[in-house]
Amino acid sequence: MSDFTSNFWSIYVAGVTLAGILACLLLLIFTARKKVVSTTDNTTGHVWDGDLTEMNNPLPRWWMWLFVITIVFALGYLAAYPGLGAFTGKLSWTQKGEYEAEVAKTNEQWQPVYARFASMSIEQIAEDKSAMAIGDRLFMNNCAQCHGSDARGSKGFPNLSDGDWLHGGSPEQISKTIHDGRIGVMAPVAAAVGTADDVRNLAHYVLSLSGSPNDSLKANLGKEKFAVCAACHGMDGKGNQALGAPNLTDDVWLHGYGEEAIVNMVTKGKMNEMPAQTGKLTDDQIKVLTAYVWGLSNKTVAAR
Repeated sequence: MSDFTSNFWSIYVAGVTLAGILACLLLLIFTARKKVVSTTDNTTGHVWDGDLTEMNNPLPRWWMWLFVITIVFALGYLAAYPGLGAFTGKLSWTQKGEYEAEVAKTNEQWQPVYARFASMSIEQIAEDKSAMAIGDRLFMNNCAQCHGSDARGSKGFPNLSDGDWLHGGSPEQISKTIHDGRIGVMAPVAAAVGTADDVRNLAHYVLSLSGSPNDSLKANLGKEKFAVCAACHGMDGKGNQALGAPNLTDDVWLHGYGEEAIVNMVTKGKMNEMPAQTGKLTDDQIKVLTAYVWGLSNKTVAAR
C-alpha cells in the first residue's frame, strides 16, 4: 500500500521521462562529433541487391535541428503541462478541468432552451413534444445503457415503462432517484430461513403470491418461513417503496424468474446501484428527463 501513498512512482516517472529526453540530446551530440571512416568513394562498403550502395553522407543540418527543436518543445511542454509525475505544470491544466469547462460552456448555451420549462410542471413537460425530444436524447445518452433504448430494462435493470416502481413512480420520487441515485440491498437470509428444503419451500410460497406455477404443498410449508421476508416485503408480500423492497405479488421479476432464481436470491442476496446523475446533469436536464421517464409509464397523459 505504501507504493500508492509515497512519492516513489512520481519521482520514477519524472526521472525516466527526463532521462529519455537527455539521452536523445546526448545521442545527437555524440553522433554529430563522431567521424565515420569511409572509403575513398564516400561509401560505407555496404551493397545490397548487387548495385544499391550505402553512402556515407552526414545527416542534413535542418534534419538535426528538427531533433533539437523537438527536445526543446518537449521540455517546454513538460514545464507547462502535467507529465513529470505529480508535477501539475505551470498552467495547472487537467483533463477534468477541460471537461468541466466544456460542459459548463455547453450548459450555458442550452440554458435558454431549458428556461422555457422552468415554470412548467412535470405533467405539462410530458405533454410538450419538443421537451420529450430533448428527454429522449438525455435518456439515450445517460440511461439507455442499463435500461435499454426502449426503456424496458433487462435482468437486473428495471423496466421503466410498466408502472412497477421499487421506490415510487411519482414525479418527485423519479426526480429523487435520478438526482441522488439508489442503492438496493437484498441481504442473504438463507441461514435465518432454515434448511435448504426450507429455502425451496419458501421459494414456492413466493411464487404462489403472484399466481406463478408452484408446488402447492411446498408453498404451504414455506408460508411460515416468509416471516423472515415480511420485515421488508410486508406480510402480504406487496413490498415497501420506502425501502425499495419489490412487490412479490405482481409477477414482475427483476433478477430472474422461477424456483432457482428465488433460491439463489435468498441464499446469496443481491445489491444493485443506480448511480446519481447530479453533477453529470443540470437540475433543468433532470427535470426534463424526469418528465420523459414519468411519461413512459403514463403514456395516456404524455400522448395528449
